[in-house]
Amino acid sequence: MDRNEVLLVGRLSAAAEEHALPSGDTVTKWRVIVRRRRHRRGAALTDSIPCVTFDPEVAAIVRTVEPRDFIEVTGAFRCRAFGPSAAKIWRYEVEVSSAKPFEAELTEPADPAADPPSGSEGTVTALIPRQVAYLARAS
Repeated sequence: MDRNEVLLVGRLSAAAEEHALPSGDTVTKWRVIVRRRRHRRGAALTDSIPCVTFDPEVAAIVRTVEPRDFIEVTGAFRCRAFGPSAAKIWRYEVEVSSAKPFEAELTEPADPAADPPSGSEGTVTALIPRQVAYLARAS
């Protein structure tokens, strides 16, 4: 069974932008900044993930979030092609179906292998991605 579900919790990079399409629809675009696990040299790396929505209710929610505030979005990963057939440009983005401001305080875990301390229900610990040896068998 195939599933295309995305959940992002990160910071809004800048105010959302709205663009009118030739069809009359409006697309709202923004980026969510998500931290990766700490780099070996101690520097924190981040990803800036493009997000879009065609839903005016979701767009209204995103417009209420200030840049650098935390936001939680859910949606689906999309690949879109733009331009003439001889010079296509491929873009990947998250098409957001719901969004909400994220109010919890984020903390970095001291030891990823350690159990979370008791009484930490009010905080969200940054999840550290696990290394995947392979996604599919090579034939």
